[in-house]
Amino acid sequence: MGFVLSLLYFVTYYLTPTVMFGPLAPYRIELILAILIIFVSLPKLAGSIILKTPQSVAVIGLVLAIILSVLIGMHWAGGTIQVFLAFIPNAFAFFLVCLHCNSMKKLQAIVLMLLFVCLFVIGHGCVDQRRGISAGGSPSSSEDANSAEPELWSRNHPYVLAMSSGTGEGIYRIRGLGEINDPNDFGQLIICTIPLMFIFWRAKKIFWNLALVILPVSVLLYGAFLTHSRGALVALMAVAVVAARRRIGTLPALLIAGGLFVGAMALHFTGGRAVSVNAGEDRTALWGESLQLLKAHPFFGVGFGNLTDYLGGQTSHNSVAVCAAELGMFGLFFWCLFLLPTVRDALVIASPAQVSEAEPVEPEEELLPLSARKIEVIDRAEVNHLGRLLVLSLTGFLVAGWFLSRSFVMTFFLLGGMVEVVYEMALRRGMVAPRLRLARVLPYAGILAVLLILVMYIMLRIVNMMH
Repeated sequence: MGFVLSLLYFVTYYLTPTVMFGPLAPYRIELILAILIIFVSLPKLAGSIILKTPQSVAVIGLVLAIILSVLIGMHWAGGTIQVFLAFIPNAFAFFLVCLHCNSMKKLQAIVLMLLFVCLFVIGHGCVDQRRGISAGGSPSSSEDANSAEPELWSRNHPYVLAMSSGTGEGIYRIRGLGEINDPNDFGQLIICTIPLMFIFWRAKKIFWNLALVILPVSVLLYGAFLTHSRGALVALMAVAVVAARRRIGTLPALLIAGGLFVGAMALHFTGGRAVSVNAGEDRTALWGESLQLLKAHPFFGVGFGNLTDYLGGQTSHNSVAVCAAELGMFGLFFWCLFLLPTVRDALVIASPAQVSEAEPVEPEEELLPLSARKIEVIDRAEVNHLGRLLVLSLTGFLVAGWFLSRSFVMTFFLLGGMVEVVYEMALRRGMVAPRLRLARVLPYAGILAVLLILVMYIMLRIVNMMH
């Protein structure tokens, strides 16, 4: 029951309570759902992997960093509850996956949930796009979209953003609602989902693969095209390179990705908007301003969700810059403390050299037998396969996140939970080395936080030298 409720909770997050519950949404059904999930999850807590992962400490640290950012950065004691309620529903996903997802079938169910969300938005976006075009031809010429009532147009076409490409040509970009109401954010979710669809791949089963992998991935790629997101295109190319380099080598993979990129631009994947240093000049300027804010507020930042007040209503368009500017180095440290072991564990289970053949499973004695986790038996090839898919999904998320302000979204914590579930499956069979101890991860997270800021600084210096 806990897993089913968790899936419902995830879908509600992505599609919004209004879509899911209609007229019942004002009664905070999602909050009631979360409380119910906590209640049914308590018996599983003692036997879960939550207390074994550095990511759990990272989430607790992020909560503390968010509260301190409001208390110290904003001098607003009354806002602590508000920011806590804004952040914790996203991080809650990590704990739910670790508690309730303990088999291949449940991992597949999570992937199907993500596919359903993407297909739902793509379908509604296509309908709204068709209605928008029939109403006025294009955003640049449509009186409906550019009249004195743009909010009315948006309400009538909620899954489409009408905008100019920058060259005077109008474009429609599909998007979701709530946390994915920006086409770039929805594009990031699509790119993360595409590799995970190959969890259903079966060797020599043509019709199975066609129905459960090829066709859904084709629709997802079309949906990514309809977002016209430059960040999604760059992330897709990065995923393609990482996926292909293992089989054909890095240089051929880069050449193929370059060809795909040229083809995508020729097909107006970005809606006519250029992908270049000059085209991204406005974003890099925001990165620079965010680093200046970090310099002025180095420890606890300017306050969670408060960055737009300092950037004239805009955001940094970079997940690292947002985290650093809003939470300071204290918050960025805990963000890296979540990221680092997640990426490390994903790379371990993806590597054939670091995954050995399984050992027999010995039953463990549990203090609370009802809370014991039954880990599904999977072989070495399956562990490597899942690991590679998760590495690709994380690659898409992180590359797209370098151009988006998506530091604390549910997808980040959802992927982290999936990585740890697969790692635990392998660990229970003696197939991988134990997780890094917290004492060892802590200094590495600090080093990573400093390196990320240094990389941003160097990139800005290079961009400035080019102008």
